[in-house]
Amino acid sequence: MKDIPETHLDLLTDEKKAFLFLATLMPDGAPQVTPVWFNTDGEYILINSAKGRVKDRNMRTRPQVALCILDPSNPYRYLQIRGKVAEFTTVGADDHIDALALKYRGVPKYPYRQEGEQRVMYKIRIEKVDAHG
Repeated sequence: MKDIPETHLDLLTDEKKAFLFLATLMPDGAPQVTPVWFNTDGEYILINSAKGRVKDRNMRTRPQVALCILDPSNPYRYLQIRGKVAEFTTVGADDHIDALALKYRGVPKYPYRQEGEQRVMYKIRIEKVDAHG
């Protein structure tokens, strides 16, 4: 992936199962942080949420985000990423959350789906990377 040092590329793999801490901005400018599952398509960081949640509302109106991907085996090794939501879509979002459930939980279907929720997939363009550890 562009801008990610080779020394930290493993943090983006399905085998590592690292969590991504997503920081978005609330309407008053206050930060809001949520740990989320993620993967990549080789160009973008991909995350998933349900339409109407706080992070969904924040990213739709204020697309600048900050990410921290922590190595689960060494918390002193991590990536700090600043980026921007380049796209969000419902197309393929259900399949995407199922793929993330397989990565993180080892199950083929996302087990926490709520009645009537609409899944959304977000593509985050990397703008700045700092690698640590």
